[in-house]
Amino acid sequence: MSNLQHDRIRDLRAHEDMVRIEGGAFIMGSDHHYPEERPAHKVRVDAFWIDRHAVTNRDFARFVEATGHVTQAEKPADPADYPDADPAMLVPASVVFVPPPGRVDLRNHFQWWQYIPGADWRHPRGPESSLDGLEDHPVVHVAYADALAYAQWIGKELPTEAEWEFAAKGGREGAEFAWGDDLVPDGKHMANTWQGEFPWELKPEDGFAWTAPVGSFEPNGYGLYDMIGNVWEWTADWYQDHGRIQQHACCTLENPRGAERDASLDPRDPARVPRRVMKGGSHLCAPNYCRRYRPAARMAQPVDTSTCHVGFRLVVRD
Repeated sequence: MSNLQHDRIRDLRAHEDMVRIEGGAFIMGSDHHYPEERPAHKVRVDAFWIDRHAVTNRDFARFVEATGHVTQAEKPADPADYPDADPAMLVPASVVFVPPPGRVDLRNHFQWWQYIPGADWRHPRGPESSLDGLEDHPVVHVAYADALAYAQWIGKELPTEAEWEFAAKGGREGAEFAWGDDLVPDGKHMANTWQGEFPWELKPEDGFAWTAPVGSFEPNGYGLYDMIGNVWEWTADWYQDHGRIQQHACCTLENPRGAERDASLDPRDPARVPRRVMKGGSHLCAPNYCRRYRPAARMAQPVDTSTCHVGFRLVVRD
């Protein structure tokens, strides 16, 4: 196959099962929730295409089969990168949610997160688990580099935070959620989130106790599935406070791309791991903890860290 033929096939695949977003202006962030979402500010994005749903285990398996890619969770960590770490923790591993038996101090997330050797995208809940029946669930346990490698293979890119948030709103400017102002309108669950008292009491009223197959809930106004809940999604942007973005802005920001690097890091401290923005919340977001099942919500995720509730979707720009 010639390079031209390969590029043409890649271009066709790039727009397969994607939605074109015409772009426009919107209010990014929120003044009414978590501090990292403030201040709300005006942004404009150009048109782009975005995946209709998150990359699935089936999708990722094709990539691994074609390239031989080994995810970060499947490789031992380099001791030089973590000079103070226990050597026993530097084996191939990833972070898995393990519910405690009862109420715990919500200020200590180590009560429910465990670094489990053998956990990876093929074994999402630990070495004894598998992908049987999960082919159409979003791939998880992918670090930023893994998402980037997949994007480069298929000829797409990770969205900026602004693109992702604009798409997640689905044209509902000013609405609290991607579907309106009620979390559960008329008792109907609109996304895969946590019901019950996090992290010990799960009442899966939405039908799912873990991740859900992509497309299990109604799409937003742009026809995009699971922009809220199910899994957090990587974006291309280094993390920085919205306040820094607005510091020198007097008007609408055009296609903001975030910082050139993680602006929260001290460059003299090499042990600090840089962070990218992730968006959308996950099946672990609950009314009593992490109410980030909203388009404006955001979190800073270390680029070397994969977990059981972080995945990604991709964009193509005109």
